[in-house]
Amino acid sequence: MSKTAVLYRMETAEHICPFGLRSKDLLKREGYKVDDRKLTTREQADEFKKQHDVATTPQAFIDNQRIGGYDELLEHFDKGPAGQSGTTYAPVVAIFSMAALMAVAFQWAIALPLLSIRTLLLFIAVSMVMLAVQKLQDLYSFTNSFITYDLLAQRNIRYGYLYPFLEAYAGVGMIASLGVLWVAPVSLFIGVVGAVSVFKAVYIDKRELKCACVGGDSNVPLGFLSLTENLFMITGGVIMFAL
Repeated sequence: MSKTAVLYRMETAEHICPFGLRSKDLLKREGYKVDDRKLTTREQADEFKKQHDVATTPQAFIDNQRIGGYDELLEHFDKGPAGQSGTTYAPVVAIFSMAALMAVAFQWAIALPLLSIRTLLLFIAVSMVMLAVQKLQDLYSFTNSFITYDLLAQRNIRYGYLYPFLEAYAGVGMIASLGVLWVAPVSLFIGVVGAVSVFKAVYIDKRELKCACVGGDSNVPLGFLSLTENLFMITGGVIMFAL
């Protein structure tokens, strides 16, 4: 006997509720045939909410019993909460992973050794550019977080606004193989200042802070991976001097 669920969700010309689509998908994955009842106007949605004494849509019904919205469906099927919660290193891990793949892809495309100092330098450079882009999306938000732990930015807030541009410049310069003296000192300077700042905040002062490495609104904790970003910059500068 097939299992059936009734789902009421908003789908108008102006708005398609994402949680309605997620609820429909979840019910189907749990083996239910979904009676998909779309509320196509705001008036229909308001009337439905009034009739069933609920504040939001979507609303799912199984065996004539109201289960509720997407979060309630997750709980009903013993699933974990939706999305990420609490602090996470996922954004930094994603950037470093993609940077590594891109570095290898660049080397593959021009038929150079995949495991080489050049590949490492490309990985560092691409990581720096990708991290800079995250910061540049909202400089105000980034600096609000950055100035809470960076020692130089605390003394001069304008350095906080300049930092992502310096990071992007150094990364692009490494990729383009610009002159060592044009790029390496910048990478070394921001890397050393950043490393000292993170080390002091985390390992000496024992402060629990959010890292601004992927932007000011991230939930990445300030710690080992934050320090790693700065150590990469230092390594990139040293490699450029060594090559």
